This record gives sequence, C-alpha cells and structure tokens, in this order.
Amino acid sequence: MNIAMIGLGKMGGNMARRLSRGGATVFGFDVSADTRSQLAQEEANFTAFASVPELIAALPTPRVVWLMLPSGAISEAAFDEMKTLLAPGDLIIDGANAMYKDSQRHGAELAAMNIKFVDAGVSGGVWGLQNGYCLMFGGEKDAAAMAEPFMKILAPGADRGWTHTGPAGSGHYTKMLHNGIEYGMMQAFAEGFAMLKAKEEFDLDIAAISETWRHSSVVRSWLLDLIADTLQQDTELADLNAFVPDSGEGRWSVLESVELGIPAPVMSSALYARFASRGNDDYAMKLLSMMRNAFGGHAVSKK
Repeated sequence: MNIAMIGLGKMGGNMARRLSRGGATVFGFDVSADTRSQLAQEEANFTAFASVPELIAALPTPRVVWLMLPSGAISEAAFDEMKTLLAPGDLIIDGANAMYKDSQRHGAELAAMNIKFVDAGVSGGVWGLQNGYCLMFGGEKDAAAMAEPFMKILAPGADRGWTHTGPAGSGHYTKMLHNGIEYGMMQAFAEGFAMLKAKEEFDLDIAAISETWRHSSVVRSWLLDLIADTLQQDTELADLNAFVPDSGEGRWSVLESVELGIPAPVMSSALYARFASRGNDDYAMKLLSMMRNAFGGHAVSKK
C-alpha cells in the first residue's frame, strides 16, 4: 500500500491525507516546500521529498504514482518526466481534469513502454477529506486492479462511490460529462434563486426557502445544501463579483455534443452564461440596443 502523490494542492493534499489516514504509505512531492513540509508534520504515514527523482527512487516497486496536477502543459511535463523515471509494471494514475482524448494518447504511449495507466475523474472538492471522493477511472483491467485498493480508501466507502468505467480515457470522459451536468444544475439553481430574490412584493426569505427545499424536495442535493449554508450567513452576496470562470470540462462537454450530434441545450446555455458573466457579451448587448433603436426607435441607455 505504497503510493506517490505528486501535486499537493487543495485536492491532492487532502487526498494524500485521506490515503495516509486510511492505511496507505504516501510519498509526496509539491513544488511548494511549505506545503509538503506541513503535510509531513501532520501525517504519520506521509513522507515528503524535495524532488520527483528522489521520490521515485525511494518508492517501492511496482510503483504507483498519482499525478494530481493542472491539466495541460504542467501535466504533460510530468508525463514526460515519468517516462524517464518509471519501469515496466509501474502505474501512473492521472487525477487531473484532463481532456479524455489526451488520456487515450497517454494510455497508448505508456502501454508501448509496458507502463500501466489509469485516468481518474475525481469529484468531491474540498469536502472529500471528510466525506470521501467520487471516483470514476479508466484503464486496462490489470491497471484498474492495481489502483483499486487506493480508490477504496479515497471513496466514501469500500463498496460505493467508485467505479472502473472502461478503457483508458473513459474515466476522464465520464468526469467531463459529470461536470457538464454540474454546470446545468448550478445554472438552474442560480436562476431560480435570482427570481425568488427579485420578487420584492412577496419579500421572500430565500434562506428559509433554501433550507425547506433541502428536506424531501425533489431538488434536494449537495449543491442545494451549499446554497442553504451560504444564504444562512449572507443573502445579499454583495462582496462577490458576478464573474464565473470555467475549468474547461464544460466546454469539452459542449464540443462533444456537437461531435456526437446529441442536443445539449442546458449544458450549452450554462456555459454561455459563464462567458456572459465576464463581460464577453457586452459588445453584443450594445449592438442589440442599437438595433432596437434603429428599427423601432426604442430608447438607448448610455453611460
């Protein structure tokens, strides 16, 4: 039960903690010396290393290395380094929010070197340490079997919250669509609560309503729990900017719907709403106002 965790940020750090507390021996590296030092002080079954080569040299074989890094250039660099350090029979688990086509490519490249590969979609956020993580992972059966003991520690229970989804790429494909669905659910909640708040004639207590909906309602969910907890403290949210980033998986879900010819209007609309939150529709809105004025003489609002 030895595993390396490379990348000890908000997700990777807590995953390393849960693995350590669940009986695994964790070898950890992060570019931040403070981060890896803090974990080493907290967890008895965690050992920090100052470099990746030093970590790999100390890790018993066959090695299991979990990469918990940002997708894109940083992950690609890590894969390139792993190819020079690992040996046949070792396993790489990629827990990044990676594009599934990249995971298919990584799986093929590593298979040619007889290095096993698993792509793991991870959900649970900052609450995963306490509640466990939802894990969906792809890879060949022997690779999945090698990863399974660690999945059982990370999941809410050994018998739930994790599944081997299929070949390499299927884990990140499943997580991509999980996040696409999440975009739609979040947008629906946001729009509904905005309408509740705007109905001034009723003077609705939206904190009380959110709490009521948590119990036996068909829309009860963890997202609603988070909304209710927030609104109990602050219903105005005046300190927040109306700016919503996207991590990439919502975009990929929409692009996949086009490739498959499967209508996905909810996911698409939710993604476009995030774009709009950044002012990316300002010029379009100005043009719309100009057109209404031009054809109908409607008033134009100016700064």
